[in-house]
Order: sequence, then C-alpha cells, then structure tokens
Amino acid sequence: MDVIAISWFAAAWILYAYLLDHSKIAEKSLSAAMDKQRVLWMKTMMLRELRIVDTSIMAGLQQGTAFFASTSIFAIGGTFALLNGAEEVLAVFSHLPYAIEMTRAEWETKILGMLLVYAYAFFKFGWAYRLFNYASMLVGTVPAKEHAETDYAKTSVESAAEMTVLAGIHFNRGLRAFFFAMGFLGWFLGPEVFMISTTLVLLVLLRRQFFSASRAAAFRSLQASESFYGSERPD
Repeated sequence: MDVIAISWFAAAWILYAYLLDHSKIAEKSLSAAMDKQRVLWMKTMMLRELRIVDTSIMAGLQQGTAFFASTSIFAIGGTFALLNGAEEVLAVFSHLPYAIEMTRAEWETKILGMLLVYAYAFFKFGWAYRLFNYASMLVGTVPAKEHAETDYAKTSVESAAEMTVLAGIHFNRGLRAFFFAMGFLGWFLGPEVFMISTTLVLLVLLRRQFFSASRAAAFRSLQASESFYGSERPD
C-alpha cells in the first residue's frame, strides 16, 4: 500500500504539471491568464512616463519569492530535526489515538521524501528570485516612451516580458511543491490517508486553476484590455 500511495502521489503531481504546462486546456488556466497579464504589463509599462509603480511591483514580487525561499530553508531544517529525533517522535506517535505502527526505517523514509519535496521547492524559489532580479534589470533597459516604436524598444519589452513569465513559472512550481507537501503529510497517518490527502490537494488546485473566482477575474481583465485598447492593444 505504501508503494501504491507514493506512486499515486507522484502521478497526481505529474498529472497536474502536465495539465498546467503542456495540455490543450493549459491556456484556460489561471496561470496562463496571469502569464498573459505579465506580458501586457511589460508592454503597457513602455507607454508610461513614470515607471515607479512598475519597479514597486517588481520589488514586491522579489520579496515574496525571497520569503518562500527562506521558508523552504526552515522546512528543510525542520525535516533534519525530525530525522535526528526519530526515537522521541515515534514514542509520541505510539501514544496517540489510532496510532499507526511505524518502524524507524519507515519514519526516516517518509521524512526523506518530505525533505526532497522542500528541497525541490527551494531550488524553484531560488531560481525564480534570480529570474526576477534579471527581469528587473531588463525592465531598466526599456527605453523611454518616445522611443516605443523602435525595434530596440520592442525587443527590450519582449525580453523583459519573457523573463518575467519564466520567473512566474518557476515561482508557481515552487508553490506547487508546497501544496503537494500538505498532501504528503497524510502519509504519516497511513497510505490510505496519504492517497486521500493527495487527491484532495489535486482537486483543490484544479478548482483554483480552472473554476475559481480568481481565474474569472483574471480573464475578465484580459477581455477588458481588448475592449480598452481595441486594435492598439499592446500585445
């Protein structure tokens, strides 16, 4: 059952990643809508005289990414602490109601699995933070409004937009690891609970991406931009 449960966890993660990154319905997701908003943001920025608001947004994105990267480090440290205190934790588990019998080897295997999930999240958040730094520098290369029609301006905006989208993609993958880590916790209560918690996490994430109010708001904004700009929409 443990093998089946961890296989289902991996399959759920892969399925969600495929639906969000490679499937035909990926363009209908909240993440896809926000990627388009990032491109629209960069191209709208070029038409502004003052870009203080854009630099403030970029700084906020960097701070948020740095926070999650730091949180990943704390989570990794916590998993190492659980490895060192295996005997004490198992003793506590044995006195809990409906306690699941678990050997030290099983406990350490589960903790190492959790460690791998948080390590993956850290690398994603760390790389996203670096990409947001690169995007900030590319934003700084975008020329003034009066040069908006030049080839250099268009190339600068496209590069900044692409870098921002890539940073967002890696940030989202780090968050994905955090969300699935919540499902992973079910394994400590048994393989059946593990499969149920993983399924619940998958369903919640799918609902947020394809059926949530936030998705509807993002797509309404895109439709509004089409109406506002008309044929001059900066895309």
